Formats: sequence, structure tokens, C-alpha cells
Amino acid sequence: MLKTEDLAAFADRLCAASAEAILPHFRTDLSVGNKEQGGFDPVTIADRAGETAIRELIEASYPGHGILGEEHGSVRLDAEHVWVLDPIDGTRAFICGLPTWGTLIGLNRHGKPVFGVMDQPYVAERFYGDGRSAWLSHRGTRRALKTRDCASLSDAIICTTHPGLFRGAERDIYQEIERTVRTARYGTDCYGYCMVASGQVDLVIETGLQPYDIVALAPIIEGAGGAVTNWSGGSPANGGQILATGDRRLHDQVLAMLAGAAA
Repeated sequence: MLKTEDLAAFADRLCAASAEAILPHFRTDLSVGNKEQGGFDPVTIADRAGETAIRELIEASYPGHGILGEEHGSVRLDAEHVWVLDPIDGTRAFICGLPTWGTLIGLNRHGKPVFGVMDQPYVAERFYGDGRSAWLSHRGTRRALKTRDCASLSDAIICTTHPGLFRGAERDIYQEIERTVRTARYGTDCYGYCMVASGQVDLVIETGLQPYDIVALAPIIEGAGGAVTNWSGGSPANGGQILATGDRRLHDQVLAMLAGAAA
């Protein structure tokens, strides 16, 4: 069993390597590719270089571990430990010069998220969690993360990538929830989840996620006292429809509302 302190130390090495590969391209005139025919799923040299740097260190340090990455595919997914990587979560923000993207590095053990880090090297914030505790490192300081109490949806702040991603019954129930909350913010990507863990935001609702969009974030929110599930109340490890909340009472309330649109 890998210890949290060892995982955090290794994650620091991974984050440093990815930042070195990514930051030289931020706020530059870089070429943007598109991975989605008929839509827009941007990718840049920074995405690919960041994941390459992370994978090289994992292969050298833990050659028996699996890797599931957004940019360079998967290896050894049947391993006990599988690293789940998104070098730039929020590539749209990245190409716009907005610092709301982050590098996501998660670890599954037997298919369950057990450790994660979200690194934003431009603003020097790094969020960690192991499902039992969570903390933020910023310019040499460290503080514990704790979600805040919010039992009522009418008092809640919600984040989502964009309401246009919801379709049909998903859209209808999301709109009902957004009409009820205190306020909503869009385009926060991984930062929305970390703000739930930090006690600044109360819930995130999303759909169409991949495992690499959520595996790193689940142990951070859970370690800070929150809850992360799919819309059926199951594990978020496979992505899809995701609900993350800081208060478990709120989670139960919203989960009941989402049930009719759960896949």
C-alpha cells in the first residue's frame, strides 16, 4: 500500500515536470488542433508535452503501474494501481490565456480513486487529497481543505463547465436546479471542484466527463469532507454524469432531483 506522503512527494515531481513542459506555451501564439470531428475539442503541443513528461516519470518509478491518459492512450489498465492523467484540464481556458486550467494526476487502486492532485503552476496552487484528508500548497505554505456547510439548495453556489452541454432531460433538471441556487458560475473546469473542497463553492454538476476529468478530483473533495458520485449515486471513477458537493445533505437532495435523468 502506497503511503500518502510518498504519493504526494512523487506527485510534486510529476507536477514540476509537467509545468516545465506546459508553462512555456501559456499565453503564447501556439497552434491549436481539434480532436473532435463535427465539434471542437482543442489540443495543443502543451497538452501532449505535459503528459509525456508525467508518463516518463511514472514508467521510470513505477513500471508495473498502469496509465490512462487523455493524450497518449492507456497501458496496463488491469494493474492494481493505475494513474489517470489530464495534463491540461481546461484546454479552452488555456488557449484563451485564462488561468482556470489545471494538471490533473489521479491514482486508482483496484478501480477506486485513492489519491489526486490538481496543479495550477501559473498561480502556484496545488490541491491534494487521499479521500481522508485534503490540503492546498501555495508558495511554500500549506493549509488543510474543508468543505463548508450548505444544507439548502437555495443557499448554494453552483459551478459547471457550460449549461449547453446538457441535453434533453439533463438540461431540464439542470435548469431547474440553477433557478433554485443562489448563483452559478461557468467555465471553471477543475477549479470548480477544488473550490468545493476549499469551502468557496457548494456543488458542481456536469455530464459527459471522461475518467481523466474526475479521478484526480474525487479524493480531494472527499478528503475535504465532501461527496462525489455519478448521478445514480455510484462511483465517479468512470466519468459520465457527475455530482460533487461539499455538504452531504445537499448531495442527497440534489441526487434525488437528478435521478430522473441519470443514465
